Amino acid sequence: MEVLVAQDAETLDPRFAVDATAARTTRLMHAGLFKLDETDLHPIPNLAREAVFEDPKTLRISLREDVRFHGGKPLVADDVVATIRAIGDPAKSYRQRHVVAAIGAIEADGIHAVRIHLSRPRATLLSDLELPILRADEADAPARPDGSLDGLGPYELEAREPGVTLLRPAKYGISELKPPTYSVALRAVRDENARALRLLAGRVDVAPQAFSPLLLPPLEEKFAGGHTARTMGANLTYLVPRIDRGPLMRTPLRRGLALAIDRERMARTFFAGHAIPATSLLPPRLWAHDDALASDDSPFQFDALRAKSAFAEEGVDPTHRVALSFLVSTDRFRGTLGRFLAQELAPFGVDLHVEVLELGVLLDRLGRGDFDLALLQMPELTEPNALQVFLHSGFIPPLGSNRGRVRDGELDALLDEGDQTSGLAERKAIYSKVERRARTLVPWIPLFHEEQVALVGPRAAAFVPLADGRLNGLAKLE
Repeated sequence: MEVLVAQDAETLDPRFAVDATAARTTRLMHAGLFKLDETDLHPIPNLAREAVFEDPKTLRISLREDVRFHGGKPLVADDVVATIRAIGDPAKSYRQRHVVAAIGAIEADGIHAVRIHLSRPRATLLSDLELPILRADEADAPARPDGSLDGLGPYELEAREPGVTLLRPAKYGISELKPPTYSVALRAVRDENARALRLLAGRVDVAPQAFSPLLLPPLEEKFAGGHTARTMGANLTYLVPRIDRGPLMRTPLRRGLALAIDRERMARTFFAGHAIPATSLLPPRLWAHDDALASDDSPFQFDALRAKSAFAEEGVDPTHRVALSFLVSTDRFRGTLGRFLAQELAPFGVDLHVEVLELGVLLDRLGRGDFDLALLQMPELTEPNALQVFLHSGFIPPLGSNRGRVRDGELDALLDEGDQTSGLAERKAIYSKVERRARTLVPWIPLFHEEQVALVGPRAAAFVPLADGRLNGLAKLE
């Protein structure tokens, strides 16, 4: 199966995967104790056979006894213990370190069971344990971007060269029923026109999120035997302002930006209906989304008069302008969105200086705080607690992804409470308060929740994109 992607994976080491292609590729090669249910995104056992809370801060996990690493070694408790201890090492910079921060200790309980002792309550522990499990002797190995770490996923690496990652069905590893039928070639083609030509030449089986929405209808029409598969995504496209210095440290300016963007028109035109306007941070399909937040006084709905009023509080108008650096990725569609936003905001007195950057450079600039505004997407917003890493003052780079440098005691307290509270109803109430605080503070400017869309050929007709954009459905194709 040839899978067409817009960019190559930055790394095939799951401990350091940040970009979407790397995250999705490594999830085909590696597996966690739990995974997310495809229907409602709640955690279900994967490598784990059973999980029982012996008390609020003690979890015992029994492992499946029929799983081997790709190299043939059986999965045992020591592998789980070594992986979680390595990921939690404060001396390392693993991106999942925050996920295991609440684990005070972990120990083997025989060959096929582990016991986790929490240092504090952690509401999302089972979702956290989706992190890939490595062999005990490799769990703390130096970075291996070449993909040579032994894995437990349905695929293993066969070969990699610039622009192409070839995965073959793993003899061992975890598969729901049997090993995958097809090998998978993930081919990165940066130029959208080149991707379209390859698709129309019949050389592509699956093209997930590979084309601008307006190109989908004509491509589907000319794609012999192909069709469009779609599902509403659990994601968020948003603007992140740096709020600790520069013009956007002033809340009225951020509110003015949020009010000045006509999301509905952009969703209807740019996305051809393959997105819905975001009036909150959490996507509507997520259990924690609060429908009651849809109100006329939201700063996340287009209102030109209120936008002009907000800008006027800071003396900004067509004759007294404010200039902002605006970072976007090299993806052509994102660049077009960025330039359109610059055009739309200009009449309000806002000059966005669009800078189109390669992903690595973009992430470096964000990490260093060298920006005023950036267009980003959180591709997998499947757990509301993910907001902690992006909005809590304890996760300002390099400790996390709070790139806007948000420091707000009330927001911190709510995010900490959501991290430690059990019970869906109680947690939903907390995240509703997070959303309301975000409407006051405007630490982000939500824009859209985009559909997951894939053009699929005849051999891959049964492929359905998942809400989080992952490609695990490839393993089920026959």
